[in-house]
Amino acid sequence: MIGFRTLLYKEVLRFWKVGFQTVAAPVLTALLYLLIFSHVLDAGVQVNGVRYAAFLIPGLVMMSVLQNAFANSSSSLIQSKVTGSVVFVLLPPISYVEFFLAYVVAAMLRGLMVGLGVLVVTGWFAPLTFVAPFWILTFAVIGGGIMGSLGMIAGIWADKFDQLAAFQNFLIMPLTMLSGVFYSIHSLPLFWQQVSHFNPVFYMIDGFRFGFFGVSDVAPGTSLAVVAISFLAVALATFALLRSGYKLRY
Repeated sequence: MIGFRTLLYKEVLRFWKVGFQTVAAPVLTALLYLLIFSHVLDAGVQVNGVRYAAFLIPGLVMMSVLQNAFANSSSSLIQSKVTGSVVFVLLPPISYVEFFLAYVVAAMLRGLMVGLGVLVVTGWFAPLTFVAPFWILTFAVIGGGIMGSLGMIAGIWADKFDQLAAFQNFLIMPLTMLSGVFYSIHSLPLFWQQVSHFNPVFYMIDGFRFGFFGVSDVAPGTSLAVVAISFLAVALATFALLRSGYKLRY
């Protein structure tokens, strides 16, 4: 696993060297979301018996984990392809498994670092409980893995930054923003409640929030099953692309 460790080190160093942009900036963005929404709604809104600001914080934490995990792997691959440096990763005898694991684990680490930063900064604004820490960590890790894998798919598929931006703006952003980060799906009309159940990110957010308050819109076991199956499907798709050499070797 020397290739895995070396590539992982390279990927972690890549985002850590510009931590002000890759870690601090997303934390500030999440803090602004909290300040704006809690200022408008916190006084008169409760969700499932939880103060709105407290309800919002886990959603912002998980959203930050997911978006930054996707951004890490996708931006790394597209930059390597555009600059031509991807050849230095493909030439060494690194297996497809090592290649996949290095990019996904690095994406998960960045997502978890940003999520922890958001939790530390926003936790001052509302009292939080940690009813089931295992669920919190499980959904954060698997969710980061899903988005890290999706980021690899986007980075492999895209030939230029415009295509990657389209993938993020028209798929990742709607999935994360319309997943219950800012609201409970029970506040939606019945039709949109049913639509939300087809969004795998909803289950990530809902299961993650359950770990804090012990309440959720869907049974946490159901959420975990959906998230685990989603990770398996996306990971297999990513691995298939790597093995085929699609837009990397050919």
